[in-house]
Amino acid sequence: MTVDKPSLHSTASDRDIAKPKQHKSWIPTLLIGIAIAYLALIQYIPAINVFIQAFAKGVGPFLSNLSRPAFLHAAWLTLILAVIAVPLNTVFGLCAAWAIARHKFPGRALVLSIIDLPFSISPVVAGLMIVLLYGRNGWFGPWLQAHDIKIIFAFPGMVLATAFVSMPFVAREVIPILEEFGKDQEEAAKTLGANDWQVFWRVTLPSIRWGLLYGLILTNARAMGEFGAVSVVSGNIADQTQSLPLFVEDAYKQYETEAAFSAAVLLALLAVVTLVLKEILERKTRIKDVE
Repeated sequence: MTVDKPSLHSTASDRDIAKPKQHKSWIPTLLIGIAIAYLALIQYIPAINVFIQAFAKGVGPFLSNLSRPAFLHAAWLTLILAVIAVPLNTVFGLCAAWAIARHKFPGRALVLSIIDLPFSISPVVAGLMIVLLYGRNGWFGPWLQAHDIKIIFAFPGMVLATAFVSMPFVAREVIPILEEFGKDQEEAAKTLGANDWQVFWRVTLPSIRWGLLYGLILTNARAMGEFGAVSVVSGNIADQTQSLPLFVEDAYKQYETEAAFSAAVLLALLAVVTLVLKEILERKTRIKDVE
């Protein structure tokens, strides 16, 4: 029994096939290195520098900066803005998602585009829009002034700006889940005698809970970290209409860099918490999909 030896031609072909594999082996490493370098320059190094600057003189000055009245007022105001805007956008997002996912109506695409408007428009332009509507010379300005209602450079204007920029997240997270979930279980519950409220709490809400929580986390992060729109409508008045992001800018402009970086650390920690919760929810969602 004889064994055919590989010909010279086939050996050369094997070498030609092997060469591209050797050349390709370093490409993923190069791309990963470029991505890490880019992220380091854009995100990692600036974020680390914030913590270095905040703790440059020790923990004592850092805690002292966090106990300043202006900082405490800004933090409290930011929390109140989030407490108001997040529930409002949650209710709106659920209603909008239900209407869009469960009904076909003329103008449905337009409604989706309007919901996505805060994603595509600059926050500064959004703030200017609010000023043009509710400012002294705006559309509703004379009526508001006649009734002694102040919107711009006051807390109501800040609520409007915060609610606008954080509006789409809940709706955009819930709509795909409702569409994928379908109507079968809801209709089955109705045939068994459940009313609309019972169907929502016992059938719909459990099916969308992870997407809803994901939208809530993103809404809260955007509400507490918003700068552009709020800066336009608030006037950035210390101890009155100054949120935490505005406090960071104002303190830095006043050469109070330690106070600015200390407040920035809290905002950075908020971002870290948001990322951790986001990862947890994504893992739970993947586990549910596998099951």
